[in-house]
Amino acid sequence: MSVTVGADGRARCAWAGSAPEYLRYHDEEWGTELHGDQALFERMSLEGFQAGLSWITILRRRETFRAAFAGFDIAAVAAFDVDDVTRLMADPGIIRNAAKVEATISNARLAHALVADRPGALDELLWAFAPAPRATAPRAGEIPATTAESVAASRALKKLGFRFVGPTTIYALMQATGMVDDHVEGCWRALDG
Repeated sequence: MSVTVGADGRARCAWAGSAPEYLRYHDEEWGTELHGDQALFERMSLEGFQAGLSWITILRRRETFRAAFAGFDIAAVAAFDVDDVTRLMADPGIIRNAAKVEATISNARLAHALVADRPGALDELLWAFAPAPRATAPRAGEIPATTAESVAASRALKKLGFRFVGPTTIYALMQATGMVDDHVEGCWRALDG
């Protein structure tokens, strides 16, 4: 099944019908172009926390993540210290994975180094790997887990020292931030829907 029809009569990507949070996320965010260093840092961080988990787990905790990570303000997170790690590891509202917590702080430091003297540099770096837009919406089963672009972006980020930025995580980031439009054929948000 490629689409599901909601109570409002709109056809959506099938995954969007499994929870109210998914429906809102699908309709208002997923596949919508997102720019800005802080906004992209937040998404990159949340996608990193999602690795190995379902997105709904992160989506339901997003506000708690924002509170715990100072709104994902890059400079603020870059300044986190061992006390902040201890605080985060005790917070039941987030995913308490030490490697992911420490990676988020480390990634903030790297992002801060990028954007401190050149605001927009993280945005520019990530969007440089966005593929050319599709001419038509994909069909169910045609959506990859990785692409050549997500592999290249992952390599570039890892070369800079970023962590939890594998090709699958980066492709999910690309989908979430509108670098690619994976709304399937028949979905009201699809290119030809």
